[in-house]
Amino acid sequence: MLVSTSSYSGGLSSITQGDLSIASKLAPAESLWTSEKDGAVRLRMEQTGPGSQPPITIHQLFQQTLQRCSNKPALAVKRDGQWKTITFLQYYQNCRAAAKGFLKLGLERFNGVAILGSNCPEWFIANIGAIMAGAIPTGIYTTSSPETCQYVAESCTANILVVENHQQLTKILQVQSKLPHLKAIIQYSGDLKEKRPNLYTWEEFMQLGSDIPDSQLDEIIASQEANHCCALVYTSGTTGNPKGVMLSHDNVTWTIRTAGYMLGIGDDEVVVSYLPLSHVAAQVYDIWLTMTFGATTYFADPDALQGSLINILREVRPTLFLGVPRVWEKIHEKLNIVEATSSTFKRNTMAWARNIGLQANYNRMGGDNSVPWGYALAHYLVIKKIQKAVGLDRCHVCNTGAAPIKKDTLEYFMSIDLPLYEVCGMSESSGPHTLSTWNSFCIPSCGKKLLGSKIRIDKPDKDGNGEICYWGRDVFMGYLNMKEKTLEALDEEGWLHSGDIGKLDQQGFLYITGRIKELIITSGGKKIAPVPIEESVKKEVPIISNVMLIGDERNFLSMLITLKCNIDPKTAEPQDELTLEAIQFCQKLGSRATRVSEVISSKDPAIYKAIQEGIERVNERVESNAHRVQKWTILDKDFSILGGEIGPTMKLRRPVVLQIYQDKIDAFYKL
Repeated sequence: MLVSTSSYSGGLSSITQGDLSIASKLAPAESLWTSEKDGAVRLRMEQTGPGSQPPITIHQLFQQTLQRCSNKPALAVKRDGQWKTITFLQYYQNCRAAAKGFLKLGLERFNGVAILGSNCPEWFIANIGAIMAGAIPTGIYTTSSPETCQYVAESCTANILVVENHQQLTKILQVQSKLPHLKAIIQYSGDLKEKRPNLYTWEEFMQLGSDIPDSQLDEIIASQEANHCCALVYTSGTTGNPKGVMLSHDNVTWTIRTAGYMLGIGDDEVVVSYLPLSHVAAQVYDIWLTMTFGATTYFADPDALQGSLINILREVRPTLFLGVPRVWEKIHEKLNIVEATSSTFKRNTMAWARNIGLQANYNRMGGDNSVPWGYALAHYLVIKKIQKAVGLDRCHVCNTGAAPIKKDTLEYFMSIDLPLYEVCGMSESSGPHTLSTWNSFCIPSCGKKLLGSKIRIDKPDKDGNGEICYWGRDVFMGYLNMKEKTLEALDEEGWLHSGDIGKLDQQGFLYITGRIKELIITSGGKKIAPVPIEESVKKEVPIISNVMLIGDERNFLSMLITLKCNIDPKTAEPQDELTLEAIQFCQKLGSRATRVSEVISSKDPAIYKAIQEGIERVNERVESNAHRVQKWTILDKDFSILGGEIGPTMKLRRPVVLQIYQDKIDAFYKL
């Protein structure tokens, strides 16, 4: 339940009526980095241009939006089958009420408020309320174990934990005795199964601070500086314990304003919130972009990534949409099934229309805005209907990021006039550092640098490939309580070393060609980037869902393969049944298999031959014998978040896969 306008007596704070042209004052700082929660940093400001914008705090950003959009819908959530909306003014008032509640519970300056739950208005309100109260909010992934919850809460000195329901509460109760700084727990959904000291419902919490005067909260807000920490984003921990990435007010406010300008964000934008809010990409898109530009955020059901996402897209019809590559691949697969099961006439018509759409977007990519003959007819008869079928007929910005995406996926969406604008960055760059935009994109690049920032390729080889380094006001403050790790990421001049390998072309487009930590170094000393080979195999053999290349310190390359199978919508667990697309693939080859187990148990000759031939086609195109895949196996189950093989943004967790399937990997290399 959210606080209504009438329950908040303060109206707009006196601070909100202040002169918005006055930039935030900055705390004294000599260094570009800090690992202390109450530290301040020197900003990487430019003398002119976008990098010289006056720094502002999150609260000042919210104020500016209120001046323009106080009565516009800010958040929309479906409760009891009906959409409930709150305006930006109500949103702001809720955040102030939450901030007062936190203060009443004894929240201390620069200590943590950890949020463990699915996307909803309460997540946003707790997050911004914590910032207003002078604390540092952070998200915990809903899939986290009790031990991981403990690690994050302890790391950020969390005074308050905000949990979604009894399931998440149970995790915290298991480790509560090991959290000496914890003062209260708030559950925002569902009834409390039992009363406990310092455990509150959301309704109780939102009334707690009603006796705290506005002046007390305003004083805390006024003391906040743009170069202080306002957010903590924990890395996914694919190679060890997660690191707490400290982002300043200026990191967030400058990055969002700059990226939004480049993307052409306008009035009345609509966003669907479904990616985990613990990830920087979701926070950038769902919380900060919408707050900055007065857009409306609609919340998807928690099971959106298990299959219900298309339903809310059709209902809401967003104008901006961010999808990780796997989301775009899933949409592509569904549309392929529709096309494959259509009549011959319809298939031919779709192919004709999509060819025209693809050519039109390739023209635009090359700077030519002319369209092929028949474009208007193709758009009217076919393309607009395909867009509408997936709820993206109003979408003018379709972004992809967080992991590599296949060229054929990019081309498919170009063919239906929904070009995917790739974004590249990391938590340590406050989200995006490069962007592709409607008037500046070139597949398969990740776009160009944010205006007012810089990119450097460190130690390039003969082909121009080297480590990608970032500079700008989006570069993070440091890792919380990890001085050594911070100094590993930031060099003496303050450049952020991304760990990605890539190159720049003459137009300034960035191309990522690998990741340092993912590079396979064979026993013969050959360095091999796994992703290009993995993506090539998936493209050659459409029944394959996931692959992982093996060969570090080995004398040849091998590969783990999973097949496309259905996902249980309730548990998100991969099933044995093959997807319809996979079954159709089998049938074309003369196989009657409908389950993964049937393919493996019989070593289905048709499927195994198709996979081997696909790998051989890839092997024919690689640069050397060391790049050839010599052995492979099909795994019983597809990779999943539940299984631990992929992270919350569908990124492959290679060290985890190596550990889980060590026996199968060792079997490749036995004499």
